Amino acid sequence: MCKCGHFHMTYKLSLVMLVLVILWVVRAIEAQSKTPLCKILGSPESPLLSKEGDVTIGGAFSIHSKITQPLLSFTDTPTRLTCSSLNLREFRFAQTMIFAIEEINSSDYLLPNVSIGYRIYDNCGSTLSSMRAAMALMNGADATSESACSGQSAVHAIIGESESSSTIVLSRTTGPFKLPVISHSATCECLSSRTEYPSFFRTIASDLYQSRALAQLVKHFGWSWVGAVNSDSDYGNNGMAIFLAAAREEGVCVEYTEKFHRTEPEKLKKVVEVIRKSTARVIVGFLAHVEMNNLLEQLSVHNITGLQFIGVEAWITADSLVTPTSFSVLGGSLGFAVQKANISGFSDFVIKGFWESAFPCTQSNSEIVMDTQCKDNLDLIETKDYNDDVPELRYSANIYKAIYAVAHSLHRLLKCKNVSGCDKMIKVHPWQVVEALQMVNFTIKNGDQVWFDSTGAAVAQYEVVNWQRGADGSVEFKPVGYYDASLPPGEKFVLRNKDIMWPGGKTELPVSVCSESCPPGTRKVLQKGKPVCCYDCILCAEGEISNTTDSNGCTKCPEDFWSSENRDKCVLKTVEFLTFTEVMGIVLVFFSLFGVFITIIVANLFLINKDTPLVRANNSELSFLLLFSLTLCFLCSLTFIGRPSDWSCMLRHTAFGITFVLCISCVLGKTIVVLMAFRATLPSSNVMKWFGPTQQRLSVLAFTLIQVVICILWLTINPPYPFKNMEIYMDKIILECALGSPIGFWAVLGYIGLLALLCFILAFLARKLPDNFNEAKFITFSMLIFCAVWITFIPAYVSSPGKFTVAVEIFAMLASSYGLLLCVFAPKCFIILFKPELNTKKHMMAKCK
Repeated sequence: MCKCGHFHMTYKLSLVMLVLVILWVVRAIEAQSKTPLCKILGSPESPLLSKEGDVTIGGAFSIHSKITQPLLSFTDTPTRLTCSSLNLREFRFAQTMIFAIEEINSSDYLLPNVSIGYRIYDNCGSTLSSMRAAMALMNGADATSESACSGQSAVHAIIGESESSSTIVLSRTTGPFKLPVISHSATCECLSSRTEYPSFFRTIASDLYQSRALAQLVKHFGWSWVGAVNSDSDYGNNGMAIFLAAAREEGVCVEYTEKFHRTEPEKLKKVVEVIRKSTARVIVGFLAHVEMNNLLEQLSVHNITGLQFIGVEAWITADSLVTPTSFSVLGGSLGFAVQKANISGFSDFVIKGFWESAFPCTQSNSEIVMDTQCKDNLDLIETKDYNDDVPELRYSANIYKAIYAVAHSLHRLLKCKNVSGCDKMIKVHPWQVVEALQMVNFTIKNGDQVWFDSTGAAVAQYEVVNWQRGADGSVEFKPVGYYDASLPPGEKFVLRNKDIMWPGGKTELPVSVCSESCPPGTRKVLQKGKPVCCYDCILCAEGEISNTTDSNGCTKCPEDFWSSENRDKCVLKTVEFLTFTEVMGIVLVFFSLFGVFITIIVANLFLINKDTPLVRANNSELSFLLLFSLTLCFLCSLTFIGRPSDWSCMLRHTAFGITFVLCISCVLGKTIVVLMAFRATLPSSNVMKWFGPTQQRLSVLAFTLIQVVICILWLTINPPYPFKNMEIYMDKIILECALGSPIGFWAVLGYIGLLALLCFILAFLARKLPDNFNEAKFITFSMLIFCAVWITFIPAYVSSPGKFTVAVEIFAMLASSYGLLLCVFAPKCFIILFKPELNTKKHMMAKCK
């Protein structure tokens, strides 16, 4: 019951509310029918400077750089914004615009019978004011005029603004109405998008070129460790993003990237603290001139000097930064500036013509008589006679070009002719001006060509300027080079290094690196957790080199080369082999030739005493053959000394094998003769007839021929050859003779060892035969020495490195040869020379007791 009553009450209230809304709508329609359907809401925005004309060009500049917002009570209409801090450079921009318009109005060839008017607004460095200026330029200033609701813009084009952020606001606001905006200094690459900003143009290049040029400039001077500070705006953020990408490509590391806005004093203090603590001595400042001025003030307060600033066109030539203390911070700064362009007549206009037309204020009895406009702009009036900054007005030429670009577009659209003038009846729409601007191509009176590329920008041309002290102590922005993007690669960037003055008045290039350059011979090893510019220098490994500074890696030397001591170049490896001139070679040659000499003396002694019983009893024929083979053994060692070659490698091993077999064969023959001789003394023994001189010769020949066959097979199948051994020493090449076939080599040695072992066994068996002079004893000793030498030779041969392998082999040959010579012949020579009484047949035939 209660719910039903509540429903009926709600229904009745709803009907009452509906009736009230209908009544309000009806009254609103009736009231609207009695007034115009379109009007400007609020109070119109008045231009700072204006002049009527047949066509009108708008302008928006930051003539004042600070704005004071009123307190918002939300009960009363807000008061007007208050602007302060005159920006003289921006004021000159407005003067340049008026000068160009006046010059065109007095021209006979450009818009001959059409006057150009202007409406110039001061946005006070605020995007809020930029919006208000944009609306005023489109709508007009008069709220009651019919043109306010005509749909036609009050101006045909807008010149401005100086900063990218304000220009973006202006372009986005006017874009839907296709009203052309031409900026003289808004360089943000973001404005290059024709999709977002189809009616935007600029007489300056995009930051795309400047940012890349900044990275190239830093790289040019070898600064691999830099800091970066930018305005927290579209201009600063976009420009810095491009610079960071370009710096990465150029191998430049950025220690820190800080940004702040002009309205953030606390953040600015943090930026200054980062700069103070950093190790980078170079700072890239992608800042608008207002932010740069704020940063300069704080750096001066904290006495942070001696840093190398790299600047952009927005502040590098800003006169507003030049103060008595600023040079201690910014002295030596380098940066890109808009090229100067002398505008004839502008200086005279600034002093007189502008003030007469824009501010017709007069003086009477030393008192200024002013109208309302003059009273509202006293800070501007105070600069009436100031023209010191006129020579450095680089952007003025861009404004001059922008005005003439609009004039040429209107000249085309109004079908102007020098004789009949222009058709003023033609109604020009903003979108037509946009299309005409895309086709302009003309030359102004100073020779500069004006045209716009596909993005609506001008070609990138910059001067590289350097903050220096002039002769009179004033600060000069001295050109020290240029950058021209229209030139071919390799010619775009030109610098005159000798003309540059560095911070602190120094002439030496400052250094800004995270790590010192790695000299040749070393390579870079990145420090963990740090950028690629922070590294340690590590010496290249043996056999590797780096011959450039800051090498990322080392290069391995070719096979026949080795790294130098400093690891900066490859040098030929030392070639090592046993030579005749070194001490070891000389010693071995001496003992070899001395062995030959001793052998020849023994042979002569035996030859002289060949008929004595001692010589005849020891088988003089085999003795002489043994002496001959020993001579060959001594001489054979000489083939192992010297540079290995194909012939020497084959000769040394085969000669060694054959001569030693010949030598052992003779000893073996003598041993057999001793045994046979003992057998011959037994009754009814005729064994000597089976081992007479002929058999002795044949046995020696047979034993030797076997070795000859082994050597021939070795040389035929796989002979020894010269070989560069690079495994033992990394920095040396050991020239040696490779065995070719190891089987052949060990077969030769094995056969020698077999004969020596057989000879030793036979001599050992005959050592106690009952002769007064038993030669078997001495043969046993000689074979014992021979076998001992060659048994110890094998491990020594395998383990000896390089040329010592050859020395060990020669030593084994000489030792075994000397062992045979001394053991077999020394006792006989001793008897012949010193005991001739024992050299008798009676003594030889006597039995040992």
